[in-house]
Amino acid sequence: MNHQIWQSNGIEALPQFLASLAIGLLIGLERERKPSAKAGLRTFALVALLGTLTAMLSSKTGSPWLLVTGFCIVGVMIIAAYLRNPTEENDPGTTTIAALLLCYVLGALIWYGQTKLAVMLAIVTTTLLYFKLELHGMTQRLARRDLLSILQFLVLTFVIFPILPNQNFGPYGAFNPHQIWMMVVLISGLSLAGYVALHWTGQRYGAPLLGLLGGLASSTATTLVYARHGKTSEIMSRLSAVVILLASQVVLLRLTVISAVVSPSLLVKLLPVMGLGLIFGLGATLIDWRKLHTSSNLPMPETANPTEIPTALGFGLLYAAVLFFAAWLSDIAGSGGLYVVALISGLTDVDAITLSSLHLFDLDKLNDDQAVTAIAIAFLSNMAFKFGLVVFFGGMTLAKQVAAGFFAMGAGVVLGLFIL
Repeated sequence: MNHQIWQSNGIEALPQFLASLAIGLLIGLERERKPSAKAGLRTFALVALLGTLTAMLSSKTGSPWLLVTGFCIVGVMIIAAYLRNPTEENDPGTTTIAALLLCYVLGALIWYGQTKLAVMLAIVTTTLLYFKLELHGMTQRLARRDLLSILQFLVLTFVIFPILPNQNFGPYGAFNPHQIWMMVVLISGLSLAGYVALHWTGQRYGAPLLGLLGGLASSTATTLVYARHGKTSEIMSRLSAVVILLASQVVLLRLTVISAVVSPSLLVKLLPVMGLGLIFGLGATLIDWRKLHTSSNLPMPETANPTEIPTALGFGLLYAAVLFFAAWLSDIAGSGGLYVVALISGLTDVDAITLSSLHLFDLDKLNDDQAVTAIAIAFLSNMAFKFGLVVFFGGMTLAKQVAAGFFAMGAGVVLGLFIL
């Protein structure tokens, strides 16, 4: 009997209303800080509660028009407030209007059992409102080429990728357009993050960040640029050595991330190999970094846009070719054939052979030791190629400065292979 009375009093709905109140107070607290806003702490809290209340009444009466009417009333009221009393800054209040309407909808979401989603959206909304200046500054630094890169990546991901057939073609079933393009999107996305960040940050944060972002965009391009500039002066040579070493270490992190996305089950075997290479390399790089006593202006590495259609197609073709030859040589020559492909393809691109090895591992055509060994060989081959670039373009002085770091990374990777 008492339980029925408790149910009839509606107390069971109290948690939903408390959650709505919290959401309204959270968003309203941020708006309260803005003098020109026509809605603050109390208004947002009341609107969130109204959203939950109208959603409850709509569900009880079976009439969705109550919820829609409440939404329209809130919108008309806040618009009328701005029209009746414009702000001194001539702020149209569109942000506050949108936030208030969203707050109403979030209150309704809570009644329909989507409390976690509503809380997450409320936090995101408050964050967007709070960081207005930072977001505005970010858009000002967004150059035309950066916007073009993002748009091209969206084309690669949401226009081309969905229409490709998910079916195996050709010998060994090596050609699956859907899977090949998925790898193109993955590599383009990683490279795009480094490419855009590299051009946004520029020279403001010195050698460490340039090395990290340059390695994410293209470690080979970064090595080439700084090898050329390493001949200008002794301090530039030391700075270039640090950037080159850091860029190569980012490749280890990059390969680990790729493996975690494509074949998470291989991480147990891959982490010791990549981890030891990274730890040994960072130790050697730290020694070089501590010898520096200045932060001279650093040149920006001119990396190619990773999301351009020709670039994406080129990587897709390279990946498909490496995948075919890896499957073919593995079939006729065992793991030795795969290692030859890894050695050759790793000279110019370590991503393609890494993805190919992971794909063959997922198809049970390679065991975990063989896949990890192939990835390690490709990395060592790529590092040898970059050291050759340093010797040829940077000279022996720079080569001696990076040799210890390259050797430390290689020794760490090899040691990781031996303890597999």
